[in-house]
Amino acid sequence: MKITGRNIKRRLYGLSQLPNNIKRARFWRGHGVHSPFVYKIVREVFMVSTLKSNEETSLARELHTIGIAKRRVIELQNLMEHCHYSTYGIDCALEQMEGKEMVIATLQCDNDTLKAMAEKATELHTTLCILSPSYDRNRNLACKAIVENHPCTSIDNRGYLLLFNNHLPKQVFEL
Repeated sequence: MKITGRNIKRRLYGLSQLPNNIKRARFWRGHGVHSPFVYKIVREVFMVSTLKSNEETSLARELHTIGIAKRRVIELQNLMEHCHYSTYGIDCALEQMEGKEMVIATLQCDNDTLKAMAEKATELHTTLCILSPSYDRNRNLACKAIVENHPCTSIDNRGYLLLFNNHLPKQVFEL
């Protein structure tokens, strides 16, 4: 077998992902998701690569214009439809969170703002989505602290952290 530069790059790329894969190894195959709520989100939101509906795509358009990756845009738009949300906010001030069913925090929000938004979302029973929760060490620690204090279901799928403020008991999922 002839080894080319392209082959080596591909193999080295796989090795660069190894620490991240090892970190999440205990959440891999064989453990499954035992929550029907989260299972439906995984199957109907995370594992779908196209928009479920082309009727209401205002969130997708807005996220796309601020530079969010296409896959994340599709997942968040599908999540909004899956959960039957009709209102959303992106990088809202705390006063503007009132009346929003889902609030998205981008990298523009600092860690103190994230903590305040998480508290306000819990108070208002709003779903909070924190984009890039593992962007750097400080953001990762802040998000872990938020999840630890969060009373309901949280799902971290590496691209964003979802904090649901619903009737379900405290559950933490790292996919």
